[in-house]
Amino acid sequence: MDSGTLNIKKWVVMYPVYINSKKTVAEGRMISLSKACENPNCIEISDCCKHLKLPSAVEIDKAYPRDFMQVGRVRVQLKREDGSCFLSFFNLICYIFLHCLISSPISKFDLLVL
Repeated sequence: MDSGTLNIKKWVVMYPVYINSKKTVAEGRMISLSKACENPNCIEISDCCKHLKLPSAVEIDKAYPRDFMQVGRVRVQLKREDGSCFLSFFNLICYIFLHCLISSPISKFDLLVL
């Protein structure tokens, strides 16, 4: 690859359904219901990654394999090209979901209400 282009094919894929509180585990939710947010979208997840200074790319034209009506996904870079961790404290994908949840505008509103 050229030095000017990024190889996002090796980045971790995050679908909004992974943190959607309206979905069951069988439908694809990956975190606990108490930590999930309601109907997130890929733009919000991308904004959270930017806030956390994680390189990310939104792919609007892609769909979730289990439900083709769920369009959009975010690719997040966890490791550099040489294999070293981009940020050492982001080793687990679940940890990223929790940070996205905490950083999202939806959860900030929910925390203020509580």
